[in-house]
Amino acid sequence: MSALDRLAAPFARARSGDSDLPTGLVLLSGAIAAAVLSPIAWILLRVFEAEGDVSLVTQPSTFATSIALVAVVTGASVVIGVPLAFLTVRTDLPFRRFWTIAVALPLVIPSYLGAFTYISAFGPSGYIAGVLAPLGIDSVPSVYGFGGVALVLTLYTFPYVFITTRASLLSFDESLVEAARTLGVSRLEAFRRVTLPQLVPGIASGALLVALYALSDFGTPNLLRLEVLTQAIWVDFNGFGRETAAMLSLQLLTITAVILAVQSRVGDSTQGAYVGTRASTSSDTTVALGRWKAPALAFCASVVTMCLVVPLAVLFVWFRRGASDVGRTRLVFEWSYATNSVLVSVAAAVVCALAAIPVAYLAARHRSTIAEVIDRATYIGYAMPGIVLGLALVFFGVSYGAAVDDLSSVVGIASYLPALYQTLPLLIFAYVVRFLPQSVGATRSSVMRVDRELTEAARLLGQSSLGAFRRVALPLIAPGVLAGAALVFLTTMKELPATLLLQPTGFDTLVTYIWAVRESGSYGAAAIPAFVLIVVSALSMVVILSQEK
Repeated sequence: MSALDRLAAPFARARSGDSDLPTGLVLLSGAIAAAVLSPIAWILLRVFEAEGDVSLVTQPSTFATSIALVAVVTGASVVIGVPLAFLTVRTDLPFRRFWTIAVALPLVIPSYLGAFTYISAFGPSGYIAGVLAPLGIDSVPSVYGFGGVALVLTLYTFPYVFITTRASLLSFDESLVEAARTLGVSRLEAFRRVTLPQLVPGIASGALLVALYALSDFGTPNLLRLEVLTQAIWVDFNGFGRETAAMLSLQLLTITAVILAVQSRVGDSTQGAYVGTRASTSSDTTVALGRWKAPALAFCASVVTMCLVVPLAVLFVWFRRGASDVGRTRLVFEWSYATNSVLVSVAAAVVCALAAIPVAYLAARHRSTIAEVIDRATYIGYAMPGIVLGLALVFFGVSYGAAVDDLSSVVGIASYLPALYQTLPLLIFAYVVRFLPQSVGATRSSVMRVDRELTEAARLLGQSSLGAFRRVALPLIAPGVLAGAALVFLTTMKELPATLLLQPTGFDTLVTYIWAVRESGSYGAAAIPAFVLIVVSALSMVVILSQEK
């Protein structure tokens, strides 16, 4: 069962063996899970303490727009991602390795940066309008509004569906299709009746990631002027309507819970499906595209052009005119912004890796209700939109600061308790809560591949439980730990809303600088930080791909 299926699946029946759990490991893992769940408690506390009408809800149109956006982006991502996965795994498509990498690379480009470049290219005064004006074409379709947001989000989220579906295809036993073919079933019918049911779990996992991303994204709707729940929360928070923002956050969490429940039903309906034990490598199982080869290449090329070539070309144009644009803004890029981004991303990756080891080891080695509850609790943070998480920790930081001030007034001296609001520890904690599941999933997969007999042999030779883990298991699971940390690093580098809400004063990063530059219209000033962000993120992708096997 995948990590996302474990998150969404209903709690299983209690299993035997709970009494055999190592107490220290359970307490440590439970503390980590409690820390992940704490932001939700702060949101609820803020709502309960609100004065006046706490039944306030957002405008129905905003609520409906958010749901419609999730549905459209998820559906479009499936329509694009599944055919691309099939083409790169099961057909004789030319340059399959190249297309596989090119289609996955949009994950290193933040969607808000993609929106930024699409405004520059397709906006009313963009490059495309400038090229078409001499031809007598006065206007181009607007990139703003629902259509523009759906397009940009789809371009930068469909790789989730592509990757999870591709993984399912690579592990699928193609002999089932061969058996269906020998019974006289056509290739299309064999795909519909045999292959597709086996791909549903992978497609559902990718679709869940897309849906959660589309629901939680703040930057793209903000740039493309679409009123959604995340935008409403941001406006209310900055307008000091924090009770309203808290109520809207609960609505956003409610939609998230519904999405998880729907994915859970899909996962439950496929649990009884047969899963093959091998992936056939016979050339007989490769689908010959024939006359469809050219359309397939055109499809791949058009997708890569829209999600990679267009934004990179715009960034190169920005870079060429960068000097003149930089002179028009007071915001000057400093390399310390890149250093700050790398610093907090590395810190979050290291903390996530350390926190994931006990949780993953408990879940993989001990089949019990307690271990399962703790494991799933760590995934709540990933399902929590970044703007909701940031808002919850703002409430916590402010409340903590008020408590420190009260203590100082009571004792009559300055308190020695450190402040937390707008500090690096609180920002890093937000990243850990948000992205810990990525590290837990990769680490747990590695732990499950380690033979229990190896650690048991170390125990027989006199090693303690901790010693056996350190000397035997840890070196074997290190690649998975590294891959999980690299994934956390990649996503932390791109995180926008939590960073905007919690960044320490004077601690600017690549994403906060790019976000600040957007208001001045000096796009050239964003070229260098955008390139740095993409290159550093791409380097972490190299680490992830190196651990793919």
